[in-house]
Formats: sequence, structure tokens, C-alpha cells
Amino acid sequence: MKKSIWIIVAAAVIVCGYCWTTYNTLAKLGQGVETAWANVETQYQRRADLIPNLVSTVKGYAKHEQETLDQVVEARAKALAGGASIEEYAAAQQQVTTALGRLIAISENYPDLKANTNFLELQAQLEGTENRIAVARNNSNEVVKAYNTYTVTFPSNLIAKMFDFEKKQLFAASEGAAQAPKVEF
Repeated sequence: MKKSIWIIVAAAVIVCGYCWTTYNTLAKLGQGVETAWANVETQYQRRADLIPNLVSTVKGYAKHEQETLDQVVEARAKALAGGASIEEYAAAQQQVTTALGRLIAISENYPDLKANTNFLELQAQLEGTENRIAVARNNSNEVVKAYNTYTVTFPSNLIAKMFDFEKKQLFAASEGAAQAPKVEF
């Protein structure tokens, strides 16, 4: 009788220990996902902060390109407003990317603008920020992948379901992002 009680107690300790460890791992991975996503948002915010300076620099040289400048400002405003889902957020950021592409393409028509040191510096910062965004998105997706893998593999999926740890969404390019933006003058 005593031996069977010890076996039951030992089994209960092992099960509780496993549940505790798995829960804590899921919680840590979940925090990693949130941190990685915050890093993506930080880089998008950096880009959004550069846009007003870029627009005002271009404005002085390309006064009759107001429509394109307005599109950049509008896309920035939508991106800063955010979205309820990653897809909406990605779509808003894709609009910013497209509008910025048009703005940079316009600069080709203005040799004085292309030689302007402010414009060149802003353009270089924007390129660097785009690279940072790509790295942050890739890092975020790697963290989400690790979290999702842990939530769907046995036996940790049992604990994940028990405590409502749900799969997280990967950041993916929005529809049409693979196509180059159409630039018209």
C-alpha cells in the first residue's frame, strides 16, 4: 500500500513538473513573439518618421507632383492608424512602400533634387530602414514559427490547448506585393 502511494505521488509530481515547465516555455515563447512583433513595428515607425522630411524635401523641387506627395502622406497616415490584423497592417505598409517607390522614382526627373544632400541622406536612411524592416520581419517570423511549432507538437499541444495558447500569425507579404508598383509620370 505504501509503495503504491509513493508511485502515485511520484507520477503526480512528474506530471505537474511537466505541465509547469511546458506552460512556462509557452509563456516565454509567447513573450518572444510579442517582442519580435514590437521590433517590426519599431522599424515601420522609423520609416514613418522619415517620410515627412522626405516629402517636404521633394515638395520644394516637385511642386506639380502634389498628387504623388499626397498619396505618400495618406499611405503613411493609414499605416500609422494600424489594423486589427497582421494582414491589414501588412497591406497598409505595402501602400507606404508603393507610394515611396513612386516618390523616389519622381526624383529621377529632378536632377537638382537628386543632388540635394538632404534628399540623398533621407534616401539612404530610408533604404537602411527598409533593410531593418526586412530583418525584423524575418526575425519575427522565426520566433512565431518556434512558438507555433511548440503549440502544435505533442505533448506540449495538450498544455497549449488547456491554457488557450493559440497559434500566432506569420507576417506575410500582402496580396500583389510580388508585382512591381506601376509608376506613371
